[in-house]
Amino acid sequence: MNPAQRQAVFIVDDDEDVRDALSMLMRAAGLHAETFGSAREFMQRLNPRDSGCLILDIRMPGMTGLELQSELHKRRIRLPIVFLTGHGDVPLAVRAMKAGAVDFIQKPLDEHRLVMAVMNALRTNADQGKEAEQASDGSLNPSDRIASLSRRETDVLEQLVSGKQNREIAEALSISVKTVEFHRANIRQKLGVSSLPELFRLVFGK
Repeated sequence: MNPAQRQAVFIVDDDEDVRDALSMLMRAAGLHAETFGSAREFMQRLNPRDSGCLILDIRMPGMTGLELQSELHKRRIRLPIVFLTGHGDVPLAVRAMKAGAVDFIQKPLDEHRLVMAVMNALRTNADQGKEAEQASDGSLNPSDRIASLSRRETDVLEQLVSGKQNREIAEALSISVKTVEFHRANIRQKLGVSSLPELFRLVFGK
């Protein structure tokens, strides 16, 4: 079974019609979906051991999507987030990406893009869970950790160790600077490093 099929897609949106449509879309893609009308409702239900990803509206009454993202960070809950945004919410979406969101998608939705973003988020979550489990029992040596990177993460790593800055990496790989930052965060977590010097020692000392 695909690891994504063993995870949940948590949909948090104050619009019932949107929740129903997204739930149907996820189920049509073979994914398990759970819906919530508010961020607080989701937090009341959340189990820290839950595996999956969040489809999260940015603007909601009460706790906003960005506030929920911040709260999850404080609790060290690493569910990948795909944000939904209205046309006027691009500055908020940029803040969300800087804080680690996987993607943000404008309404009206491009259904194919959303499904692809969710599948990527679920793969990211599954990889993070696997790496955390392996790291906890000491089974990953530096070579194993480097080998565990995705193809795109490996591309970013190669650019990093060649001395390139985020903007140069983005241009070289034809991706956004925010996407580079997202991959760098994943690389740090998977390799167990917190700084560039540590990264260089791990890569060139293997």
